[in-house]
Amino acid sequence: MTLADILMLIAVICIWSLLLINIILIVAGYLYYMQIENQPVPPIKGEPPFVSIMVPAHNEGKVITQTVESLLALDYPHDRYEIIVINDNSSDNSRELLAKLQAKYPERQLIVLNTDAVTGGKGKSNALNLGFKLSRGELIAIYDADNTPEKKALLYLVAEITQDPGLGAVIGKFRTRNRNANLLTRFINIETLSFQWMAQAGRWKLFKLCTIPGTNFLMRREIVERIGGWDVKAIAEDTEISFRIYLMGYKIKFQPKSVTWEQEPQTVKVWFKQRTRWAKGNIYVIVKNIPLLFHPDARRIRFDICYFLSIYFLLLTSLVMSDLLLILHALGYVSTTIASFSSFLWVLAITLFIVGTFVTLVTEKGEMRLSNVWIIVLMYVSYCQMWMVVAAYGMYTYLKDVIFKREAKWYKTERF
Repeated sequence: MTLADILMLIAVICIWSLLLINIILIVAGYLYYMQIENQPVPPIKGEPPFVSIMVPAHNEGKVITQTVESLLALDYPHDRYEIIVINDNSSDNSRELLAKLQAKYPERQLIVLNTDAVTGGKGKSNALNLGFKLSRGELIAIYDADNTPEKKALLYLVAEITQDPGLGAVIGKFRTRNRNANLLTRFINIETLSFQWMAQAGRWKLFKLCTIPGTNFLMRREIVERIGGWDVKAIAEDTEISFRIYLMGYKIKFQPKSVTWEQEPQTVKVWFKQRTRWAKGNIYVIVKNIPLLFHPDARRIRFDICYFLSIYFLLLTSLVMSDLLLILHALGYVSTTIASFSSFLWVLAITLFIVGTFVTLVTEKGEMRLSNVWIIVLMYVSYCQMWMVVAAYGMYTYLKDVIFKREAKWYKTERF
């Protein structure tokens, strides 16, 4: 075998191994969705606990009023929760809008913390730490500033966590509110349903594992106190705190009936900045937690560490290498005897990707449309290839920050 054959074979094995893992997660996730479809959410056990809802917000004037009013309308006893909006060094009209909301709802527990460039403006983790100091709840819920949760979203999360003292957190899911805005938002909608929520459902079904998504989740106050708050160096604070919760011996459960709707990027530029931040943040968490692979108390998160390592390092490298070898073979620069076999596997992988992705959509009302097949095909040849660029650039910027000892910057997603 030539060197090209060996490299191609390694790439194919890596890609197919991860593809099979994804298929297993999809099947398990689908079974979990079917399992709970007709099961009622358990009632809250005992007296409804007091909940502090925190909303970090930086220049969110376009969306903050709708978000706060949706939180005020939650189907949860109004005297049993407070809303803390951390208006984090905003330069728009957020302060005025929030003051109007406080005046409009004087009877409600709506707290606004306005920070400046000295106390705030340092990212989501810092904002959450500042808000936590003002909170009183035994449970802490987080919603992003562009969210409009369904009325029972919080109720479902609280009900789950009161049923099991072994749960450190419960997560719901977010849906794409502006999914019909353009082709990009349709891609994001499918990605969210298929590669975030179906994978979360599968991981919970198989391993009792979940990763906090950054919004629409609830956790115990004692956890935040014991870990000393959010890691201000982590720009993917959700993944980072998930690992620490598992190290404490708690589980994180996924309750898909708790739903919030959020606004997703509508331009490639905004999407690229957001996803690069995610990739860079996840790489930071991976590198930080690699030593835990050998830690006796980290049994619960070894799968996740290996999974993230595979996605951001192994899969990215394998995809780039296989595509490059196929192109060089077609141009006659290298010779590989398994190019035709590799091409067959590539076509088969695309077919499985399309079928698997489409199957995940049937669990959501309004998403069972044949037109989605063509969107998924187009998504593979465009959006998925863009992900490789995002992951590679996220790795580049992470390494640059490490080499030059620079603090990672937190980029706020632009609203529309």
